[in-house]
Amino acid sequence: MPIAKSLRAVGHRAVNVVWRIGFATRFLYLTLTHSGMSFRRFQLVVKELFASGVMSLIIIGVAGLFVGIVLGLQGYETLKRYGSESALGSLVALSLVRELGPVLAALLFASRAGSAMTAEIGLMKATEQIAAMEMMAVSPIARVIAPRFWAGILSMPLLAAIFSAMGVFGGYVVGVVLIGVDEGSFWSQMQATVDFQHDILNGVLKSFVFGVAVTVIALFEGFDAPPTAEGVSGATTRTVVQSSLAILLLDVILTAFMFRGA
Repeated sequence: MPIAKSLRAVGHRAVNVVWRIGFATRFLYLTLTHSGMSFRRFQLVVKELFASGVMSLIIIGVAGLFVGIVLGLQGYETLKRYGSESALGSLVALSLVRELGPVLAALLFASRAGSAMTAEIGLMKATEQIAAMEMMAVSPIARVIAPRFWAGILSMPLLAAIFSAMGVFGGYVVGVVLIGVDEGSFWSQMQATVDFQHDILNGVLKSFVFGVAVTVIALFEGFDAPPTAEGVSGATTRTVVQSSLAILLLDVILTAFMFRGA
């Protein structure tokens, strides 16, 4: 009997996972097919861009600055052992543009904007606003989901770029202003090492993919949340956890393909 119960539990979880994957795929398909209204009434997307992108600027900028400062301090101590202090600009820029900028910005975006999307849509469902739209023949996918979807996708690459720029500035402040690395060497090494196609564009591609993943997870969890306080709370928690794991997994896959292509 215990074995039978365990098998039933495993089977139930497997069926539930498959069902949720299918539901999420259909949800994404409906979001894409109902996106026309978002572009015809672009002010809806602009409103959500402010909520998800502009309101995340402070945490993204401050975090990028601090990460750049730490990279400058750690990188200088490491490069000093080999007499390569002039390569500090290259180290900071490549670390941020290739990896830390897109990944950390996406994690912060998931924690701040993704959780807010899930909670907002979950509360709309709990207070029957979604049901009221359907009763008035207004598609909640077109009116609520699609603008947030495109706002998240547009916000993520821009936030990652701001994170990387603030990180480079933090590395400059530590390396050049405080420690005394030659300013010309700092910038010239960075310009000579960072490649637009293989470094910057790959970072933009990563941030775009992360934005799609985080936004889809956040919107799906909010739309699928049980209409209770506990259900909305659990959906918000799942958004942060699943988005973080998805970001790290996608980062491994994308990095493997990018290095193989190089």
